[in-house]
Amino acid sequence: MKTISAIVLLLTGVAFGMPAIAETAAPAQKTKKEKAPAKKPASKKAAAAAGAAGAAGAAAADGDDKEPDVAGLTATAFDCELGNKLTIYQMADQDQIALHWNKRLHHMTRVTTTTGAHRFENTKKGLVWIGIPAKGMLLDSKKGQQLANECKSLEQVQAKTAEKG
Repeated sequence: MKTISAIVLLLTGVAFGMPAIAETAAPAQKTKKEKAPAKKPASKKAAAAAGAAGAAGAAAADGDDKEPDVAGLTATAFDCELGNKLTIYQMADQDQIALHWNKRLHHMTRVTTTTGAHRFENTKKGLVWIGIPAKGMLLDSKKGQQLANECKSLEQVQAKTAEKG
């Protein structure tokens, strides 16, 4: 019986002692830090290309602040509920629009959706335009509220009228 008790005590001592041994060994391993060598561009052209790609992304984000030039663009006026009005100017590339709202022009960039809705955003201002065949709505994503709802163009109103009659 004394032998079994001694073995149990020995095993519990080893079990409780092992984490302590592991803790004392781990800091010695962690003190050796190897610095990863700094990556150098393969060539000056690669460095220039990486810099240009970063500048292009920054330019696209900065484009949200600038008022777009709407000269020669196709304009579609929308009448919304509560007497709100807005105008969308379609750009040639279909991935950008200019939205005239609240006496200002806002540059908006298309965001792909799985639903087929036309979604355009201006991330700096927090504006989101969602257009579906029946209507459109303007949202403020920063405040989490609708700015304009039930926005319909003349074509949408005529299609709805033709549907009824």
